[in-house]
Amino acid sequence: MGRLQTNTMSTTFTQLGIPDDLNQGIEALGILEPTPVQEQAIPFLMQDGGDLIAQAQTGTGKTAAFGLPLLTKIDPTFKEIQAVIIAPTRELAQQIGKQLFRYTKFSAKIFTEVLAGGDKIDLQVKKLQRPTHIVVATPGRFIDLLKLKAIRLQSVRHLVLDEADEMLSMGFQKELEEIFKQTQDRKSTWLFSATFQQRIKSMVEQHMSAKAHMIKVDKKHVVNRNIDHQFAICSREDKTDFIFKYLKAQGDERGLIFCRTRAGAVSLGADLTKLGLAVGVLQGDLSQKDRDKVMRAFKKERTQFLLATDVAARGIDVEGLSFVIQHQLPDAMQYYTHRSGRTARAGKKGVSITLIEPKERRKITQLEKELGLNFSMVE
Repeated sequence: MGRLQTNTMSTTFTQLGIPDDLNQGIEALGILEPTPVQEQAIPFLMQDGGDLIAQAQTGTGKTAAFGLPLLTKIDPTFKEIQAVIIAPTRELAQQIGKQLFRYTKFSAKIFTEVLAGGDKIDLQVKKLQRPTHIVVATPGRFIDLLKLKAIRLQSVRHLVLDEADEMLSMGFQKELEEIFKQTQDRKSTWLFSATFQQRIKSMVEQHMSAKAHMIKVDKKHVVNRNIDHQFAICSREDKTDFIFKYLKAQGDERGLIFCRTRAGAVSLGADLTKLGLAVGVLQGDLSQKDRDKVMRAFKKERTQFLLATDVAARGIDVEGLSFVIQHQLPDAMQYYTHRSGRTARAGKKGVSITLIEPKERRKITQLEKELGLNFSMVE
């Protein structure tokens, strides 16, 4: 397994092999120092570029870890699809597409098309008739477009699967098998996954090289060091009052509040709205149209705060969030990283505050140990 070497000198993207034009693009985004997953993945992908298996969570900088090397492998003068990136949700696919576009601000024009459900398929068919170098897609929509013979895959050399475990847990195994089958002429497969359960191992054994390079970002290197981790002890009945006071004290700052259940998110959203706060609620029962409406209002700053469940928040990426509030501790440890990683993006600082009941105090100690964090208590 690749392990991060602790190094007092900070590494630069140039040292990892990223060319100047892409460097300028990421510097313009405020991305100056590589994260652990970038330090491990980029040199391998730049030099060798063969099959890669990376165990890394959301919020660790995966998009740049595969996106920057991938862009160097595209020939802009060749007007065919040369790479396919598959992601579990529409939001994540859009986010990846947007980042690739931003990275190439100072580079030769590379055309990326994002293909996901919720958008008109006939419009996507039309767009694919233009020169396209990279396709970023959700599994279901990708297969639909293949059936319509709208995507030509004969020149695809690189396949990237982002959040592979999420795709399997969402029931996309059949679609992924088909995507592997349809891209058999590829030179490499790069697979990113937060967990490595048996289904992922079987897929890897079946479709990837036995010599695939494997990297694992140690849990203690996963959490962004620009996040100030805090917790507050309060009873269940007092949580709404705590959150309301906290939000009122934030001035213009924007943030995300995580709830464990849909009902909890809806009820807290209703309470905060009654108290006069501009909040949006994102939960799994929303139609794609309503979900887009909530996200649009939040991105355009018509709502200041967004409430979400873990499942509904998959793949959302909003810049400039100052804080994350966790109404309860998440069910699984990895979700703490997913949630807190929504703030302090691109080198900025942020706060993650978790509300716990008195009997849960030891869980904070457990998080500190497992993830190598220091929590401070707020009154």
